[in-house]
Amino acid sequence: MVFLPQEVIAKKRDGEKLTRDEISRFIKGLNFGTVSHAQAAAFAMAVYFNDMDIDERVALTFAMRDSGKVLNWSSIEGKIVDKHSTGGVGDNVSLMLAPILAACGVYVPMISGRGLGHTGGTLDKFDAIKGYQTNPDNELFIKTVKEIGCAIIGQTADLAPADKILYSIRDVTATVENISLITASILSKKLSAGLDALILDVKIGSGAFMKTLEEADALCDSLVKVGNGAGMKTGALITDMNEPLASAAGNGLEVRNAVEFLTGAKQDARLKEVTLQLCANALVLAGVHVDSEVAFEMCEKALDSGAALEKFAKMVAALGGPIDFVENIDSYLLPAPIIFDVVSKKSGVISSINTKAVGMAVVVLGGGRTMPTDKIDHRVGFDNLSEVGQKIDKNSSIARIHAHDETSANEAAKRLLEAYEIGAKIQKTLLIYEKKAL
Repeated sequence: MVFLPQEVIAKKRDGEKLTRDEISRFIKGLNFGTVSHAQAAAFAMAVYFNDMDIDERVALTFAMRDSGKVLNWSSIEGKIVDKHSTGGVGDNVSLMLAPILAACGVYVPMISGRGLGHTGGTLDKFDAIKGYQTNPDNELFIKTVKEIGCAIIGQTADLAPADKILYSIRDVTATVENISLITASILSKKLSAGLDALILDVKIGSGAFMKTLEEADALCDSLVKVGNGAGMKTGALITDMNEPLASAAGNGLEVRNAVEFLTGAKQDARLKEVTLQLCANALVLAGVHVDSEVAFEMCEKALDSGAALEKFAKMVAALGGPIDFVENIDSYLLPAPIIFDVVSKKSGVISSINTKAVGMAVVVLGGGRTMPTDKIDHRVGFDNLSEVGQKIDKNSSIARIHAHDETSANEAAKRLLEAYEIGAKIQKTLLIYEKKAL
């Protein structure tokens, strides 16, 4: 029977359920150019208003995965594991999680993204390391994973290419915020990586895309059900983003924070708890351990022993970065021209933080993008960020700013001060709200 894209669009427009074959043929057509961008936009809008059930979401995920290559790790004796975060501020977990898991004996082929809006991107952080290849060919990627145990790179052209096309269309047609489409976009890339297990970190709060527990629950349920329905062991944690996770926000500064974390020089308490919980639950999902507490202790040992630091250093070198990056970090992460403390205008307790506003202050400094073509300054951002519940005196530091010029520094400092609420009542929230399907 002749395939007509408009019939699929009309069927979903009218609220009917699509078959797996209809979804597969539509996505194949998009990939090969027989389905136009206008038809894809109409399809996305129809899904946006009428949504998809779990069967349809699984079918869409598979169709986008199968639009490109699927990595084969059959030559590796071990579990293939990854993590995905919905994004936040000061969220550099991936930089520590991948080497910790590698030190625990599993393999982590992590395919990450760049910053989106106020949230930082893992690839932008690694771009701060001179020579590091965030877009290597598959041969180097696979070689690094096999030899080191982990590699963090960007999505290559031959992995889920239909997702790239459909996402670019959704981005300009106001159809990004749909759980069915978000689920398929995230999981198609992860399935392309040939994973055995995936742990998800779904953020909630002022610095997250999901503002309420209800929204986070709905996304978690979709991701976990579709991931497991697609044959990949999938679980999720809902974690707090009502304040920056690390005490640094900004690409190079978050890399430095991660190295300090791995060496033990400085380990932010909230960051450590989230990182190790995600690592432990990833090991449980992969079947390495049944008991999450034992898995947690194993991950903690990998961190404290220096084994994870060694994996990080080897990964950086294998992907083109300096072989002595950790030992001579000051030679590679150069300081911004302007550095000063942002001081409080009154005394009290930090009662809450508008975390999105902190992220936007980093963007103002040049640490994020307002246009896709914008070049990022990896030196800029904040460190020594104060946290909720911390007592602070008038004229004492809330954070230290790193800027490339006075104009952006003054604007970002103003935004940061406005983001911090100083009073008497503390609005402290849970760090980990829920675990899903673990």
